[in-house]
Amino acid sequence: MSYCLYCHEPYSEAWSWEAFIGLKQSPLLCQDCEGRLVRIKGEICRICGRDFSVFPEQYRQGDCCFDCIRWEESEEWTSVLQQNRSLYVYNDYMKEMIAKLKYRGDAEIVKAFYPVLSSEFKKICRDAILIPIPLSEERHYERGFNQAELLAGGLKKPVQHLLKRRTHEEKQSKKTREERLAQKENPFEVVDSVKVKDQKVILVDDVYTTGSTIRYAAKVLIEAGARNIFSITLAR
Repeated sequence: MSYCLYCHEPYSEAWSWEAFIGLKQSPLLCQDCEGRLVRIKGEICRICGRDFSVFPEQYRQGDCCFDCIRWEESEEWTSVLQQNRSLYVYNDYMKEMIAKLKYRGDAEIVKAFYPVLSSEFKKICRDAILIPIPLSEERHYERGFNQAELLAGGLKKPVQHLLKRRTHEEKQSKKTREERLAQKENPFEVVDSVKVKDQKVILVDDVYTTGSTIRYAAKVLIEAGARNIFSITLAR
């Protein structure tokens, strides 16, 4: 008998030889919790990974969504982000899960996503350095951990802390889409540009919403000499 990492209810695992000999990890979420999550599969935006099956046709042009087209049409932001890939649709259930992780301190939940996260990571760029999106010192103290760092820890690759936030600011989740996109000052700075120069980088974060957080982080890394920036997030 196992206990679900999210609802903490007991459940019976589906036994298999793969799980028994270690080729397949036993599930860490019960069937009900797992069933409420929606994996992003099929046709997606070439850049940000938006699931086209969830959005109407008018949100895209060819293999790109209009959000990414707008970013790429800007001289300041074109080619800053090579590619983002997200694991799940940011539906109400995933929103609850992330809230429980971030704001109620249930950090164990991230382990449930490690197998899928690791599988997606191998498809992106395994020879890149791994950098979690940092929290401000105040937010890190308040929360006790950085959820992006916990997610990155499941990739079994050394994590590089080469970014830091300049200032403590209002939570991104409390800002409107317009406020996020209108932000002018880059909240990030590179800690060690020598370690960044000529490197491929994968940024790790919990949620990709407007893409502004990932792109601001990518921009300072590119300015510090990084070659290409990819990102992987739990939800989109």
